[in-house]
Amino acid sequence: MNAVIEHSQEVLTRIEQIESICGRDIGNGIEPLVEAAKGGLLGAARSIAEHPSPHVAIMTGFFVPRATPPAAETDGPIGSAHLAAGLLRVGIPVRLVTDPLCLNAVKVAAQAAGISAQVPIDVVPVNAASVEDPSVASIVNAWQSAELPVSHAIAIERAGPGYDGIVWNMIGKDITADTAPLHLLFTLSEIISIGIGDAGNELGMGTLTKEIIAKGVSTGEKIACSIPCNHLMVCGVSNWGAIGLLTAIALLRPDLKSKLTEGLTLETDKHILTKIVYEGPAVDGDTAVQALTIETFPWEFHGKVLTEILEAAGLIESV
Repeated sequence: MNAVIEHSQEVLTRIEQIESICGRDIGNGIEPLVEAAKGGLLGAARSIAEHPSPHVAIMTGFFVPRATPPAAETDGPIGSAHLAAGLLRVGIPVRLVTDPLCLNAVKVAAQAAGISAQVPIDVVPVNAASVEDPSVASIVNAWQSAELPVSHAIAIERAGPGYDGIVWNMIGKDITADTAPLHLLFTLSEIISIGIGDAGNELGMGTLTKEIIAKGVSTGEKIACSIPCNHLMVCGVSNWGAIGLLTAIALLRPDLKSKLTEGLTLETDKHILTKIVYEGPAVDGDTAVQALTIETFPWEFHGKVLTEILEAAGLIESV
């Protein structure tokens, strides 16, 4: 991709509007986090749109051991699939990254978004201890030895370790045993890291102070993730942030806009959710129930947010 430096005020305003839509609180108390991370969407989008040779690793998958059945949650893989599909359509190499517990859900979401099975999926074992672990070292080698080395790592709704080294879910339960250490890849040197999360316990949230997270999220003092990133987006739902990032990149690259966003349809979004729930399987992260919901809200609610994002980006006309 060629560097793009100057952008019109209209484009910048549209990206601000998209960030505002993505940052809408759905009851988690994230307003202080959203305010502190303001501008993260533009920074993240520019880092990809203006990079001379982007190669993006997208990591996701938040396992819910208390669910019936225990499964990955619906927030994360859907947005990751949209983002990956859009980047691939314009020739940007993409790798998906997850762990064995969430692997099938990530695969199903990708397939439902039209992503070829040839796109590499890096799987980090839950018990990996360090970058020297053979399984992790082989992934690092693949990232660095690729024709285009990986330039960006984007974590979308991926839990990370807190300041005590423990990985916590939002209600303060220790889920370390069910969460592979993807932060070992997220924090590699010379990689531009982008974090997208909705509660304070996700990779990238270490960019904010623990005090800011605790100011909004009731369990924030305990669950705050300690892993920072170069560009942070705090969203009501992390899937929204992934879609917002793709539309922001499209606004910065009008020459690629139509291809980047042609898969962002209500039909595709509902199809991905349906497939991931029944074939992943995947569950609602809040209710721990296998249902066509994300963070307790039915697909129709999320479809309206997707429509708002598309309107703000000028991709469809407001009704």
